[in-house]
Amino acid sequence: MSRYVNAYRLFVEADLAAGRTVACTPAQANYLRNVLRLGPGDAILAFNGRDGEWRAEVAEVGRRNTGVIVRSQTRAQAGGPDIDYLFAPLKRARLDYMIEKATEMGVKRLRPVLTRRTVAERLNLERMRAHTIEAAEQCGILRLPEISAPEKLERVVATWDASRPLVFCDEDGAEHCPFTALAMIEPGPVAVLVGPEGGFEPAERELLSSQPFVTRISLGPRILRADTAAVAALALVNAVLGDWR
Repeated sequence: MSRYVNAYRLFVEADLAAGRTVACTPAQANYLRNVLRLGPGDAILAFNGRDGEWRAEVAEVGRRNTGVIVRSQTRAQAGGPDIDYLFAPLKRARLDYMIEKATEMGVKRLRPVLTRRTVAERLNLERMRAHTIEAAEQCGILRLPEISAPEKLERVVATWDASRPLVFCDEDGAEHCPFTALAMIEPGPVAVLVGPEGGFEPAERELLSSQPFVTRISLGPRILRADTAAVAALALVNAVLGDWR
């Protein structure tokens, strides 16, 4: 991460190519001018999640508008592990934290799942996307996770693509060593499911455990909060099945 600490990075929606001028949104212009104190000619890194990362310069576009002039590519677009992260929505502050950490962990998709004990059922998907962008800008990430609309757990299970193993983080899991269970899964596309703060109901646990595509793992001898469990679970999966190997 030290490679990016001193480099200002800006996510843009536009396509990136050498010589292209990209207009900033009012919020981005304010951030560049008044927060970072950057002016015309100052260097910045720009990315859009598709075209890699580019060295660019801050520029004035018209009398009052700010933009960036794209100069040269610094990194080609990188992929990452094909991990879907399924989670029961949390209350705002903890949800923000969890979204940021899942983005940093390199998940490909964020999939909110409504369980019977889910507390926060209303989600602001635009707010979630804003937090993925902020995490990517700060951590040198090139890929933003896709964000799905919330679905009920029963529907998720009923429509599941069985070719993608689902790692079910079960606080009552009998397997004490998660590495043993994860080692039984072939590397490739995978999904991780973490439940709500109150845990899964017995019927939900039974539904999940009965599916041939589900692998149950324990996250250790201590009960973790859902946002902490997200970090623990994704670290385990990345270490065994993802791009940490």
